[in-house]
Amino acid sequence: MIDLNHNSGCQYEAPLRPPGIAAAIGRAIDSALLARHQAQPPRRYVSSSGLGRECLRQIQYDYLAVPKDEGRDFEPATLRIFEAGHRGEDVVAAWLRVAGFDLRTHRSDGRQFGFSGLGGRFRGHIDGCVVSGPAPMIFPALWENKAVGAGPWKEIVKRGVVVVRPVYAAQIALYQAYLDLPNPALFTALNRDTLELHAELVPFDAALAQAMSDRAVQVVRASDAEELLPRAAADRSAAVCRGGMSGGSYHGACSWQDRCWRAR
Repeated sequence: MIDLNHNSGCQYEAPLRPPGIAAAIGRAIDSALLARHQAQPPRRYVSSSGLGRECLRQIQYDYLAVPKDEGRDFEPATLRIFEAGHRGEDVVAAWLRVAGFDLRTHRSDGRQFGFSGLGGRFRGHIDGCVVSGPAPMIFPALWENKAVGAGPWKEIVKRGVVVVRPVYAAQIALYQAYLDLPNPALFTALNRDTLELHAELVPFDAALAQAMSDRAVQVVRASDAEELLPRAAADRSAAVCRGGMSGGSYHGACSWQDRCWRAR
């Protein structure tokens, strides 16, 4: 018999899912992601992916693999986002290839294409290079992909990656310069929430590439001389330290805030 009484509270079918299983699996995955992250050796080079950050001291701390403040290392949620970003790159690459683009992402030995300078202390690895394809663009072209949330994705679509994400723009310019790919780069942004894809061409900015290359030299030389580079903010409440929007650009929270502001 069907009970038509509104809000009777009667439950006709018991839940099929064992209680607590989602939490148990989540804890297991988070623990594994943290263990894998902590087992990775620190980078001992200036990475092109972070060289466009505003604060030179933050870049220097990263280059020197200075321990992060307690509680400011990557949380499992962030590691999950990184993982999704890597998987998103594979998804977009597959879409481009099935659409007829000749996209090269790895060498014959399986390694990524990249560059190395300053005796190996300045490095970068590209997502790929588009050699040909069914689009009105000049080949060959650097390919750079990012997977981002819905909010940042909409801003990139509206205003362009160069304006919204200067760190990405710096990375693209460096790759174009060091890998001799001066044609406009193909930048794609995957919306992690909807899987919508945005694409735009980014002209080569030689001045930006030179400025970022000079930055890498500055970080390495200052570190060799045991000189602490200046911080970008006059106050630790600034967005470049605590994270947030400033001047129309987003800044991630600095992982060395406490150490930085204790330093003279």
